[in-house]
Amino acid sequence: MEGLGQDLETMRRVPLAQAHVDAICEIGGERTYETGEVVTQIGEAMDTFVYVLEGEIEVVDPYTDERMFEHALGPTQFMGEIGFLTGATAYLRMRAAMPTRVIEAPRKAMLDLMSRVPELSDHIITVFAARRKKQFEDSNGAVKVIGADRDPAVQEVERFLSRNRIPFQSYDMDAADRETAAVCDLTGHQPSVILGQTQNLENPTPRKVAQYLNLDLDICSQRTFDLLIVGGGPAGVAAAVYAGSEGLDALVIEDMAIGGQAGTSSRIENYMGFPTGISGTDLTYRGQIQALKFGTQFAMPRRVERLEKREDGTFCATLDGEGEDADEVCARAVLVSTGVQYRRLPIDRLREFEGHGIYYAATEMEARFCKNTEVVVIGGGNSAGQAAMYLSRTAAHVHLLVRSGSLAASMSSYLSSRLEADPRITIHYNTSMTELHGETTLDAVTLKGPDGERRQDTRAVFIMIGAAPNTDWLSGLVETDEKGFVLSGKEVGRDSPFETGTDGIFAVGDVRAGSVKRVASAVGEGSVVVSQIWQYLDDLKSKKAI
Repeated sequence: MEGLGQDLETMRRVPLAQAHVDAICEIGGERTYETGEVVTQIGEAMDTFVYVLEGEIEVVDPYTDERMFEHALGPTQFMGEIGFLTGATAYLRMRAAMPTRVIEAPRKAMLDLMSRVPELSDHIITVFAARRKKQFEDSNGAVKVIGADRDPAVQEVERFLSRNRIPFQSYDMDAADRETAAVCDLTGHQPSVILGQTQNLENPTPRKVAQYLNLDLDICSQRTFDLLIVGGGPAGVAAAVYAGSEGLDALVIEDMAIGGQAGTSSRIENYMGFPTGISGTDLTYRGQIQALKFGTQFAMPRRVERLEKREDGTFCATLDGEGEDADEVCARAVLVSTGVQYRRLPIDRLREFEGHGIYYAATEMEARFCKNTEVVVIGGGNSAGQAAMYLSRTAAHVHLLVRSGSLAASMSSYLSSRLEADPRITIHYNTSMTELHGETTLDAVTLKGPDGERRQDTRAVFIMIGAAPNTDWLSGLVETDEKGFVLSGKEVGRDSPFETGTDGIFAVGDVRAGSVKRVASAVGEGSVVVSQIWQYLDDLKSKKAI
């Protein structure tokens, strides 16, 4: 299956062209570091591009103060990873291993240079993406998650980090190794989140972690964007790429993780260009990197609570938060790409077990929680089928509950055929879940099928049924159908299928009534709509000039 970025171990070391080095020298300045002097500390913002002229810069183990890796950065190499594009927090401590001379360039000036010189940009971003991949896979991060399987709040933080490909270290409190014991001593052997080396985060939330990592952008209410994209699924990310490439000043607001519902798909095999398949997270993360390259900004995890239209035609969105945390962001146009979310089942104690056995996504993290156990997946669509296939790799057995008597109408043929042929998966047709059992964590469920009711022992149930659109935040500014999906195109008297009945508000992807609920379709809509938004903004500018 296609992965995230190139493998750093197989990348050939290619120095920057001399013309590119000269250009960096023009926007930066020379600096020297003595042996042992820290170049970057964990938790500092990546606001400087560092190119090594002479000497060596090494990664330091924050606990032993020893060199972490055999290799270090030398002449013709540069520091940084993909977080540099947004000024995110540094995950590694770096220091000079010997007297070292470097060129340091401010981040903004470096991004401007990269936008003007695509060859330089391609080289740097390829290396940055490979480093992020290696950091993520090696769990070298500035955040430590302890006991995610025991605490829903800690689990939510780990889910946020994992789905956004943010490097972190995860510890099982039952592990007996020395490192885990030392970390657990810092937290009193309680489920916790540690920032940096020793900062124990009180009442951990994804938002607090994002603020520490500088992912929750400091959004200024005095600034008006060209385009506000609400929702970071495939449609929103595609629009972000094309908006940036067309020179629009765009901001994407995402309430959990880039990728949306598609980001929970462990394997997408029918997306053109990836014959061996690709996970939804990897696909949309690649798109995010492209969008960042073109200057589009992302803020997460933030949620738009309401939208209003000012007298001058500007749209202003109020974001979640209280007091000083309740930001407002304004834009000349809005793209609705909030997609849909799985519906909850009307079963007693459902919310009580969410995070303690009830899940709505089947990613690597959830698969770890249900290793060697009986798993129940509820749903008859592609997402449920992909989840069942993915979880069957680690679970003792997977039970797929389907309300109807067939998968033919709701699932791709290739996927349903695999499910039916897999001995590790049992499909239960005309079957539903009626009751949950357990004290603090889920122990079993009651299933009702053609042969009556029976009890099924399980510690993990994945609910992937139906689809409810995320449109309450639109505050009545656009028309919706009886299910809450946004009406657009001919249904509201517009020529374009992506225009809503309100000038300046457009809709794409699953949230739009009548859209085809497929990743490729969402990407196509997000790509096409930008030309119409650009035209709208250009017309708006012309009217104001008259």
